[in-house]
Amino acid sequence: MLLEVDIEKRIAGFHLYAEFLLNGRRCGVFGPSGSGKSTLMNLLAGLMEPDRGRLRLNGKTLFDSSSRINLPPQQRRIGVVFQHSHLFPHLNVRRNLHYGMKRRPPGAGAIDPDQLIDILQLGGLLSRRVAGLSGGERQRVALGRAILASPDLILMDEPLTGLDGTLKYQIIPHLQRVFSEFSIPMLFISHDLQEMRLMTEDVLVMKDGMIERQIPIEALARSGSMSGRRYMNLLRLESPEDLGDLLRCRWGELELMLVKTHDGGSGQFCLNASDILLFKQHPQATSARNMLSCTVRGTYQTDWLVGVELDCRGHTLVAEIVPQSIEELGIREGSEVVAVIKASAFKRMY
Repeated sequence: MLLEVDIEKRIAGFHLYAEFLLNGRRCGVFGPSGSGKSTLMNLLAGLMEPDRGRLRLNGKTLFDSSSRINLPPQQRRIGVVFQHSHLFPHLNVRRNLHYGMKRRPPGAGAIDPDQLIDILQLGGLLSRRVAGLSGGERQRVALGRAILASPDLILMDEPLTGLDGTLKYQIIPHLQRVFSEFSIPMLFISHDLQEMRLMTEDVLVMKDGMIERQIPIEALARSGSMSGRRYMNLLRLESPEDLGDLLRCRWGELELMLVKTHDGGSGQFCLNASDILLFKQHPQATSARNMLSCTVRGTYQTDWLVGVELDCRGHTLVAEIVPQSIEELGIREGSEVVAVIKASAFKRMY
């Protein structure tokens, strides 16, 4: 995807000015409520008209005020998934999905609806009316309908807002698999940093109607700790082995010990950077179950802690410790340290 944007819009005292270039498949727009994220989405989709400027997608001009070009939404090849699913209430799930197929332009790449239905786990819902679906089910149907139109880009406007944490993290694996399987570029709009980290690679940060910066998502996550938010490590753990009260899981080539819970097993876990202790060498005795030999890649300053980026046999961990410990441990780029983590520190996301 190549998205070129240089537009301006004034609405009832609010001024949006956006100038950026995106060249990737998993991009995001991040910012607080009222920063202009949804306004930008509406301008890209053709649901609102900019006052001036230019929009181009993959070399095709969608809007150009100087040339008086303003393609309607149906000609832009952009799918939209809103916070509220906007499904047709008088149609069942199957017919809502087929509506997306009807919007596929001649010559567009075909997407196998059966494969999509399987990935989104909609097979058991096809005959149901949308009024009887849960919020998460409606969002999966809305995504399926958008995908079946074979768009060049999908805009997702706060699609997980309003869903509780458990339901949100049940939906995210479906979203990840869909965009991986069908290779459709996505612009994911959200104010939630964890959603962004799971769904995107690069983000536009919006504030007061402006693009404040364009940054890799992990760099944004670390800068977020400067405003009092602790960094959360995200780990995909596999092949759980039951050891009674504990589970032994694989993190790539490494093994980690976790406290066993009722939902123990493979999945996505988070680990607070402040829950990682650093030592110069292996401690002789500790109640913690995990001790990893790591190399320091670098450090960065947060509001009152220091972030330490660690290389653990090719995997990245970030620990946050007080500045005095940096001096006492002699931590610098290339230093060897031992990261010590309690088995109870890992929290399952999904």
